[in-house]
Amino acid sequence: MTDPDLSPPPFARAVIDRDAAERDDPGFAARFDADPASRVLAVRGSRVLLAERIEGSQPVLELRHPADLPASELRCYLGRDGDTPVELRVFDDASADLIEPEAARWQGLRATAPLLPVNHTGLVVEAIALANWHAGHSHCPRCGAPTEPVQAGWARRCEREGNLVFPRTDPAVIVIVTDDDDRLLLGSNALWEQRRFSLLAGFVEPGESLESAVIREIGEEAGLLVDRVEYVASQPWPMPASLMLGFTARLAPGVDPSTATPDGEEILELRWFTRNEITAAFGGVVLPGETSIARWLIERWYGGPIDPEGRLPAWPAS
Repeated sequence: MTDPDLSPPPFARAVIDRDAAERDDPGFAARFDADPASRVLAVRGSRVLLAERIEGSQPVLELRHPADLPASELRCYLGRDGDTPVELRVFDDASADLIEPEAARWQGLRATAPLLPVNHTGLVVEAIALANWHAGHSHCPRCGAPTEPVQAGWARRCEREGNLVFPRTDPAVIVIVTDDDDRLLLGSNALWEQRRFSLLAGFVEPGESLESAVIREIGEEAGLLVDRVEYVASQPWPMPASLMLGFTARLAPGVDPSTATPDGEEILELRWFTRNEITAAFGGVVLPGETSIARWLIERWYGGPIDPEGRLPAWPAS
């Protein structure tokens, strides 16, 4: 069962105007700094600055004018949130303490995303993805020379050869696998806490189609052959630089569900769930977090939301 009215995956709901035309304008940085409407999303490592909460108010980003901030290590133009031009700026610990010394005001994406307004979540996802990319590309992959940010932070130029390096996104498939009884296959990864189960997923390899990646990953991780592979939706996952591509797949005709076998390296346990079984198991099974596309895909299969405590509502009789 699916819910046709289910909203898009959590990190795919915001629509930010990337305003790419400004990236090549050499006068843009000065114009941004002088614009009274400009705002900066401050990043410290992988954490963003939140506004002070007053009497239980909803968490929101603290977006400050550039004149109110110290010098940064990196600046990147994120685009426009409505009429507001927004930049990402990365600060070292000393500068971040000058901006806001209270550690609780600096929070990571996993903690803030479920609580922020949709447009703020979109800005954080974009900002963290860009900050992660810059942190890992300080030197040219061809010659090893230092690189410098250009194009308002959307490229880096090799200081020796002048070639440009652009941000990259790693595609990964994540799959709702069902059998002929519409049971759902979940696996427990070796790196997770005990009792945590999620959908099977894996990166797309060079020269491979998305559909082929789905079939290969399920074969490798569960020892099962699937077919009827269909794309559902995608969302960015900037930890560090993935694009999660959601699919459904059905066991191929003649494949016995009981032959599902974890690979023993990435996946340690596999379980099939009916909707009633997954409802009954909520006390003993930890499901994916509410900002993940895995959670969204499971809810889509289930036909209803998972509440904030991780419990599933009773499956309707009709």
